[in-house]
Amino acid sequence: MTQPIIDCELHDYIEVACMYGYQVRLVLKNQQIIEGQAKDIVTTAEKREFLVIENEQGRQQVELITLDKMQVLTTNAKFNEISF
Repeated sequence: MTQPIIDCELHDYIEVACMYGYQVRLVLKNQQIIEGQAKDIVTTAEKREFLVIENEQGRQQVELITLDKMQVLTTNAKFNEISF
């Protein structure tokens, strides 16, 4: 069975957020909100993808398929909000 993945275009926005180190607010499908600096995308051996966020709690990994919305808090960013 293949793991669900997000659309390539949406993946590109996450990569841009990491490349520029944007401060982001993530709204998950369960309505949980996580804020922090986008750092990296990691992939497990099972092909699950996670966005690495750094905030006061340290580094957190958020599985990409759990994202509902990503809001960019950094001023003058290349984009403001993406809905998954």
